[in-house]
Amino acid sequence: MSMSFLFTFTIIISFGLCILYASAELQRLSHSSKHDGALSFLVLGDWGRRGAYNQSQVSFQMGKVGEKLDIDFVVSTGDNFYDNGLTSDHDNAFQESFTQIYTAKSLQKQWYSVLGNHDYRGDAEAQLSPVLREIDSRWLCLRSFIVDSELVEIFFVDTTPFVEEYFTEPQEHKYDWRGIGPQKPYITNLLKDLELALRESTAKWKIVVGHHAIRSVGHHGDTQELINQLLPILQANNIDFYMNGHDHCLEHISDTESPIQFLTSGAGSKAWRGDIKGMNRRDVNFFYDGQGFMSVKLTQTDATIEFYDVFGNVLHRLTSSKQLHSSM
Repeated sequence: MSMSFLFTFTIIISFGLCILYASAELQRLSHSSKHDGALSFLVLGDWGRRGAYNQSQVSFQMGKVGEKLDIDFVVSTGDNFYDNGLTSDHDNAFQESFTQIYTAKSLQKQWYSVLGNHDYRGDAEAQLSPVLREIDSRWLCLRSFIVDSELVEIFFVDTTPFVEEYFTEPQEHKYDWRGIGPQKPYITNLLKDLELALRESTAKWKIVVGHHAIRSVGHHGDTQELINQLLPILQANNIDFYMNGHDHCLEHISDTESPIQFLTSGAGSKAWRGDIKGMNRRDVNFFYDGQGFMSVKLTQTDATIEFYDVFGNVLHRLTSSKQLHSSM
């Protein structure tokens, strides 16, 4: 075997491994709708504090609303465990902040979760581990994936690697970038896979979930990297809702260039930050600087989204309708 052939073969294999390593292909999971075709779920973010900062009280109200709506599952928008994620897949914080807190009967459903920036500050891969699902079968956390119920497709996007400052100015924090590979190829592949999946989707409703806000008037505000790279793809593919956490508040902001509604549910525990930017923006429909969560109910023709505070009061309601087209 010639040296030139060995060199060429090595280059081809290395290139292939690089492409494989940087790939962010979306895994697809199925979740059936109810017999009448409807679907309902709760959305919660920024919560895991061993019950502190009203986490337990929010959980109690979630249980009541979950029972009333007969929810099918729960969506977590990230920052699942504070302050620095989990130390391993045997970290007691998993049970102390999740299993022992969300105990209501109605919450014993599948939880679909993404990672937030605080999760990346610990052992990020621990939250992806099947070991956690053995401890509590409700738990399912992946980087980016799709939940398909036919009525709706929910596209979960790993937004933390988009944010440049986590790479360039991590300050005292150490981020666990294992499994990400080079940042730019990872994001490029993720966006390519997401765009293809959105374009091919035939679901009545299309929802995208990420940890970071695209639009927000809370402490962190808009995420410019998502505005530049993710938002154009969402606008071009008829997305109904973008749901996120990161800012510890509840908010509803409308896109000024498309029908997309930006919905923040990051108030699962520590809130009341008091840092609000641009409340006079004409696209802001609702903002609440306190603990709470969000519910979503979908049918073939209607979406009803409600924001609740820590006492279970409905603070804001969003309704959206679509025409029911019959096939000829």
